[in-house]
Amino acid sequence: MCSLFTSQDPATYAYETRAVRLHGHATSIRLEAAFWAILEEIAAREGMTPARFIATLHDEILQRIGEVPNFASFLRVTCLHWLSNQDVHAAQLAARPAPALS
Repeated sequence: MCSLFTSQDPATYAYETRAVRLHGHATSIRLEAAFWAILEEIAAREGMTPARFIATLHDEILQRIGEVPNFASFLRVTCLHWLSNQDVHAAQLAARPAPALS
């Protein structure tokens, strides 16, 4: 019945801890490997490194709501939200002005 789900490679749900800098402070975030892969994909589409993308998300969510009690959960839900709304993300990227050339 559930072979699609139970046949996953265990490496995809193994935890990975990565170091990032948020507001100049070194910290670490622990997520399952599958979520790191999605964050890498989103960051690439944004033209950023995963660390920069995560720091940008952190800054923007703090600015919007003031605090994030569980940032790792926020990142997981961000991945799920992106998977469900890739077309919206692509349209938003296309609508952004091109970066200025130096």
